[in-house]
Amino acid sequence: MSDTAFVRSALVDALPAPRSSTGIGAWMRKNLFATPADTLLTIIGLGFLIWAIPPLYGFFVGNAVPPGGTVEQCRVENVGACWAYVAARANFFIYGFYPTPEYWRPNAVFLMGGALLIPLLWPKAPFKRTNAMLFFIAFPVVSYILLAGGMFGLRPVPTEQWGGLLVTLIISLVGIICSIPLGILLALGRQSKLPVIKTLCIMFIELWRAVPLITVLFMASIMLPLFMPQGTTVDKLLRALVGVTLFEAAYLAEVVRGGLQAIGRGQYEAGASLGLGYWQRMGLIILPQALKHVIPGIVNNFISLFKDTSLVSIVGIFDLLNTVQAATSDIEWAAPTQAVTGYVFAAAIYWVFCFSMSRYSLYMERRLNTGHKR
Repeated sequence: MSDTAFVRSALVDALPAPRSSTGIGAWMRKNLFATPADTLLTIIGLGFLIWAIPPLYGFFVGNAVPPGGTVEQCRVENVGACWAYVAARANFFIYGFYPTPEYWRPNAVFLMGGALLIPLLWPKAPFKRTNAMLFFIAFPVVSYILLAGGMFGLRPVPTEQWGGLLVTLIISLVGIICSIPLGILLALGRQSKLPVIKTLCIMFIELWRAVPLITVLFMASIMLPLFMPQGTTVDKLLRALVGVTLFEAAYLAEVVRGGLQAIGRGQYEAGASLGLGYWQRMGLIILPQALKHVIPGIVNNFISLFKDTSLVSIVGIFDLLNTVQAATSDIEWAAPTQAVTGYVFAAAIYWVFCFSMSRYSLYMERRLNTGHKR
């Protein structure tokens, strides 16, 4: 090995500074200007935003009438959104025809529901079992007593006077909560080895999936009373709740069945080798894995159900969209942008709830994806 060393006698020319690999500049080069095609699309997108944002800003903010404004301001030429109309009719949009002195009752239901639901959705919250029992057992009973009244000195309020966001949340929550166990049972029944149970589950699922929800609601609201004993009446809202729940359960059953089929046979055999019975294997081993795999499909069904609650307006139930549509005929607030503002308000409410469910679904996917991380 030679001991000879080389010593440079001249300075090396300075190299250009390295391109930054972090920060907003690097992100833009990677995502917006990586290729000529990306650059062209970015320029087109920026042009569209420059064209669209000013009129949208003018309609929703710049030329809009804020809450507290007057109807005369909403009737000015080239006026924007009439938020004063939304503020004036907000109670109707939320409570429908519910008596004004009794607004504290649905407000109490909203408050209790939020107080019980938020800890239930928070994985690290304590007392999960107690919280679940309160939400799924005690909360529905207390909510019905508060809303319907007729006992404990509460004024009776028939369901015909319920409406707005209140009815939308009731239908969606009842449909989601009740369809989950029914859908799981239908999925298990469709995979059963007993021919009678399997055939009945297949017939139920295919029947309800073969008809649109509008038909189900018409059957529940109009045709069902014809098959009841004479003199027997069924509440209109209850009919809609039953129809929506059965319809959603049929679709949810197919989503859960897809998760069950994704589980390898070895999981079933491992549970059997431990001496676990059928329901123990399903409850402790198979279903937790299957439901984890189909979280996107389940939440997608829930989002569709929440939006489909607007169809109950066809059978005369005043949900959020129906109250907004009914309020557009209010002559007192007649203005060029009255209807558009109301529909935008309804769309914003639907978007907030659907987007929240979507983001929570992504959160749960990341949290439960521990077995597949790289």
